[in-house]
Amino acid sequence: MEGLLKKIKTNVIVSSLLCVVLGLVLVVRPGLSIRIVCMAVGIVLIVSGIVRVIDYFTERDGSMYSQINLIFGIVLAVVGVWITVKPDKVLAIIPIIVGIVIAIHGFNNIKQAMELWRDKYDKWWVAAVMGALTVGFGVLLICRPFSAIDTVVMMIGFFLIYDGLSNIWIVSRVYKNAKILRQEAEAVEVEIH
Repeated sequence: MEGLLKKIKTNVIVSSLLCVVLGLVLVVRPGLSIRIVCMAVGIVLIVSGIVRVIDYFTERDGSMYSQINLIFGIVLAVVGVWITVKPDKVLAIIPIIVGIVIAIHGFNNIKQAMELWRDKYDKWWVAAVMGALTVGFGVLLICRPFSAIDTVVMMIGFFLIYDGLSNIWIVSRVYKNAKILRQEAEAVEVEIH
């Protein structure tokens, strides 16, 4: 059990630190960062689409899967070209997507705060407030994607930094509380023996 908790804690901390680093990059270089991401996504989609189309013509087995793969490859390539040619259109939906992800993190933080409350951790409410703020930031991005994309990207950067730091704090509290509960259980077990 302890090995699983350590693995979960490590995974959450690493992903949270990546959120913080990505957030810092977005805050410092918003315009360049988002255009590079759009270009990279577009190129990946184009390459993936071309590979599927080539696969269709080299295999030619006539199956339904092969035909669907051809159609999907064409769609991927067209979407990839559209993203690289018109990145501003894509940039308009990014705040909404990031807002959804951040809101989901916030709901997860609230769930973890409730676990702390059930375990009688006295500062469970701090985790609950952080989770509620995270949900609020996510909803703000979903409902009010600002017109100036650089401002939105910087806001996303700040939200990612906050999300990463709050995740690290909450997970460290959950891990610390689980460790205390385990030690108390071991102490009771020793007294029984």
